[in-house]
Formats: sequence, structure tokens, C-alpha cells
Amino acid sequence: MTEAYIYDTVRTPRGKGRKDGSLHEVTSVRLSASVLNALKERNNLEGHAVEDVIWGNVTQVKEQGGCLARTAVLASDLDERIPGLAINRFCASGMEAVNIAANQVKGGAGNAYIAGGVEMMGRVPMGSDGAAIAVDPSVAMEMYFVPQGISADIIATEYGFSREQADALAVESQRRAAKAWEENRFEKSIIAVKDINGLTILDRDEYLRPGTDMTSLGGLKPAFKEQGEVMPGFDKLALMKYPHLDAINHIHHAGNSSGIVDGAAGVLIGNKEFGEEYGLKPRARIKATAKIGLDPTIMLTGPVPATQKILADSGMAISDIDLFEVNEAFASVVLRFQQAFDVDPSIVNVNGGSIAMGHPLGATGAIIIGTLLDELERSDKETGLATLCIASGMGAATIIERV
Repeated sequence: MTEAYIYDTVRTPRGKGRKDGSLHEVTSVRLSASVLNALKERNNLEGHAVEDVIWGNVTQVKEQGGCLARTAVLASDLDERIPGLAINRFCASGMEAVNIAANQVKGGAGNAYIAGGVEMMGRVPMGSDGAAIAVDPSVAMEMYFVPQGISADIIATEYGFSREQADALAVESQRRAAKAWEENRFEKSIIAVKDINGLTILDRDEYLRPGTDMTSLGGLKPAFKEQGEVMPGFDKLALMKYPHLDAINHIHHAGNSSGIVDGAAGVLIGNKEFGEEYGLKPRARIKATAKIGLDPTIMLTGPVPATQKILADSGMAISDIDLFEVNEAFASVVLRFQQAFDVDPSIVNVNGGSIAMGHPLGATGAIIIGTLLDELERSDKETGLATLCIASGMGAATIIERV
């Protein structure tokens, strides 16, 4: 089978996903187009250089509706003969775009693809698409649906994680992210967002709170306690699914959960012939991909079975992986991953994660693949695994290997 290589990765800084965020006036289409243009310019792509643009975005309404991928191509400097495909696998949409593109290349369906995603959470609010699993009682009750924050607290309760453990992970995420920016560890992939006059709007992740410590986090109230215990009482529904639990321990809050932000990211993937044609050197091969479904109530444990599956499929062991990127949707997600595989926390999310820098849903999967590759190169390591939990009970993973 043909090898699929990563030739380049780019991402925008992540802006605060609210009206006073630096990227609030930038549309999803324009931010996506800026990523596509960067990949075109950095790699001297001409004409119908790639087979397709596969683009993840979760809330596919309003400006993020239609086929955002195709609209972004037309708004960019790419050749109009390049089509676009918009996909949605919730939080793993950007990763799934990369995985689909890689597997298309491996299967011989084109020499190259651009894959990634976008989410403008300050402009198109999460949940504004009115998904049936959340708003249709006939569906939600049957599936024991609870909001993701409740699911994160179920993980903490089921696997014995304390508020102190979750807060400590959050403090470390902030520390690592601040250090990564101080040492310019993101400079290879980061592109500044500019306005129509060419003036820089944002060139740095702006969600960070580098002064975060255990004391400041200790003053925050649990974000999902009232939602679980009072209105509409999701804890009761969860305990019907998990009757062995006496109560849900609500440990998550804004400081140990992922930030709501705006952002976009893209990955250029191709075979050997593509690289030779454009004079590009491959940085890594996409060794394996995986996705899996699981219990939709606890919902967010997907990185564990997804990792088990991808390792089994590729004949590898957890000890074969040098670095991990586990999306910090909530602190308990990462704590559960580390517990399940007994991995050293020092090689998980080396440069911080979504708790510190934010989680632009449709883009994060592509962001963490790029971050993983940059860190493998910086630290001269060989193999990395990226994985995310996914709403409604799924997981996805990608293994990359430097070449």
C-alpha cells in the first residue's frame, strides 16, 4: 500500500470564543481560507495540486453550514478545480479529516490532500445546530444522554479522580503552554491572522492564563453541579445507567475544562510522488488511524479504547510510543488515559493542551497532530500518538512516525 506522508502543518492562534475575542470579526470561511493560503504559499502549490480539501467543523449551521470546505476553497487562492468535503465527527472532526485523507492516499485515490478544520465558537455557538441527541427527548432519554460536563464528572467518580488531581493537571497544562510560547515551540506551524489591510489581528494563543495556580482554581465552583443535581437533574439519569455509584462527584469547572475558542488548522498530506513533484521533503508518515464507538453516557473515555485498537491494529505496544497528545477536553479524560496505560505524564501533552489554550472543536484534531509532529522534531523523538474523546461516545486516534 502507498505511504501517506505529512509534508506540512499550520494552525492559527486560538482566539477567545466570545465577542471580545480577537478573532470574533473573522468568519469561519475567511479563517479557513487563511490556512489554505498558507499551505499553498509555503509549499508552492500550483493548479490542481491536491485531490480534495477535507475540512472538519462541528456546528454546521449559519456561516459554518452548507459545505464550508468548498466555500473555503473558493474563498482562498487554491485552484477552483479543487473540491471540498465538510465532515463532522464532533471533537475529532479535524483528526478524522486527516485520517480520511491519509487513507485515501494510501488507497491510491489521489496523490495529495489538504485536511483539517475550523470552529468559530464565538460566532457559531456550540449546540446551536439543535442536535437530536441533546434536544429530542425520545432520543435523549433512550440513550441516557447527559451533557459532556456531567460525563467528565462521571469519569472522575467511576475512576476515583479528585478535584485536586484535576486542578493539578490544569495548572501543569498552563505552565507547559506558557513555557512552549516562551521558547517559541509553536513557531514552525503558527500563522498570524491578518485583516484585509494586512495588519495582524492575532499571532498568539490568547486564552492562556499563565498565572494559574492551585489557590486560584480552588476558588472556582463546580460548573456542572447545579445542572446535575437541580435542573434538569442529569445526575439522576446518569445514576440510572450507573447504579453502582452512590452520587456523582462534580470536580470540573472552567479552570480544569477546555476553553471555548476560535481557531483553524490544516495538514498537507501526500504520497512520495507528490513530494517529488513539488520538491517537498516528508516530515512524517501516518502509520495508523482508528476510530471507535462506546457508551454514550460516560461518553468521553474514547481515547482509551481508540488507543487500544490502533495499537492492536498496527502491532504496537504502548511502550513503542515516544510522545502522546491527548486532548484536554476535561481533566478527567487525560487522567483516565494516564491511569489506563500507566504512561509517564511527562510525555503526555508536553506543550500544554486545550485546558490552557482552548478547544476549537472542528480544528483541534488537526492542531494536536501538528503539535505532536513539531514536538517529535524538537525533541528528536520518533513516534507519536494523538487521540481525542468525542461527544455521544466515540474515540479517534492517529499514530505518526518521523521519516
